[in-house]
Amino acid sequence: MGNYIPSTAGERQAMLQAIGFESMEALFKAQIPEKILLDRPLDLPSGLSEREVRSVMEAIAAKNHVFRTIFRGAGAYNHYIPSIVKSVVSNETLLTAYTPYQAEISQGILQSIFEYQTMICELTGMDASNASVYDGASAAAEATAMCRERKRTKVLVSATANPQVIRTIRTYNWGVNATVTLVPAKDGVTDWAALERLADGETACVYVQHPNYYGMLEDVDTAARLTHQAGAKLIMGVHPIAQAILKTPADYGADIVVGEGQPLGMPLSFGGPYLGFMACKQDMVRKLPGRIVGETTDKEGQRAFVLTLQAREQHIRREKASSSLCSNEALCALTAAVYMSAMGPEGMAEAARQSMSKAHEAAKKISAIPGFEMKFSGAFFHEFVTQCPIPTDELTERLECEDMLGGYPLQGELSGCILWCCTEMNTQSEIDRLAKVLEEVAEQWN
Repeated sequence: MGNYIPSTAGERQAMLQAIGFESMEALFKAQIPEKILLDRPLDLPSGLSEREVRSVMEAIAAKNHVFRTIFRGAGAYNHYIPSIVKSVVSNETLLTAYTPYQAEISQGILQSIFEYQTMICELTGMDASNASVYDGASAAAEATAMCRERKRTKVLVSATANPQVIRTIRTYNWGVNATVTLVPAKDGVTDWAALERLADGETACVYVQHPNYYGMLEDVDTAARLTHQAGAKLIMGVHPIAQAILKTPADYGADIVVGEGQPLGMPLSFGGPYLGFMACKQDMVRKLPGRIVGETTDKEGQRAFVLTLQAREQHIRREKASSSLCSNEALCALTAAVYMSAMGPEGMAEAARQSMSKAHEAAKKISAIPGFEMKFSGAFFHEFVTQCPIPTDELTERLECEDMLGGYPLQGELSGCILWCCTEMNTQSEIDRLAKVLEEVAEQWN
């Protein structure tokens, strides 16, 4: 996306004459094959009034169903958003979806990004953060690019990571002929013996998600030891709310931290826009892709903000660029910063504690119902997997009739299992009602 200044009709005519054409139509006919050239009016319906358009859009929107009760996560989470968040980010002096190219002129936008970066570093314990990327999956894939070297092109990814993240990592690495290998899972967590066998002198990095896709807490200390033993970098995918109460990635020894920032004040919104956050240790900051805002002073000695250390191909030689990423999710990053400011460390920790507590309460009630036994035995945060005694689509439909969005039906080796989630938004009465419906369904099926 670039800056666009429209030309006048006279200027366009002068440009056409300079290249030997009388009209824009003549230019198109000279360049576009006749069989694909549209030289007739489109058969489009006539326009509608504002009231009519509103009516049509409301009818389309009415086809959506927004559930009152949600027990589904799998990468997007229903957390409480303080009202101040929307109030601040809707302010026209702050509202922007894109970082301007003339960045240093926009000191307010740069400061908001700088504050966001600072909070991400505080949350993760890392030394530096970028201004954000498009989503959590992109952040994970960009992190693998930071780690690749001439003699180290193998990327190891835990099979317990979010499937969408795995697919995105594969896509990013396919074009550069890097090898992506899955580290098998064992009882819902990474098989560390398998990681020890796979990690070698060609391994660039290891990606481990904590909590993982199934909600389980990984042994990241072992991940860090085995990864660094092989001379590779550890990329850790994290849940930002869980980070308020869990050990920081820096304490584990992670080299890069990535994650999906949607829980930081962004509604589910039918899938977006979301936010990918990235942070790293000081020794990797020059490989950090996208935009980074730094603090400096102007010629009068006043505090000022600038874009700095941009390791993308628009600013350095392409073969030395760590990424082609040239933008960031400015509005979503602002939203995350406002959310973290409004909640504060204690508020975020309380959201995490409530989410974990309610998930464990739900797991206890659900697993007590015949046929809904827990699939894995380890510790988990706010998501967990149970077996399902009936076809998962039938259970999902029954819960929808109760205005509840149930857990996510898993596929592949875990087909017939459901991934459940609780956040601070779920009440005790909702958990009790869920258990009652599941019990009724199980009895009817048997």
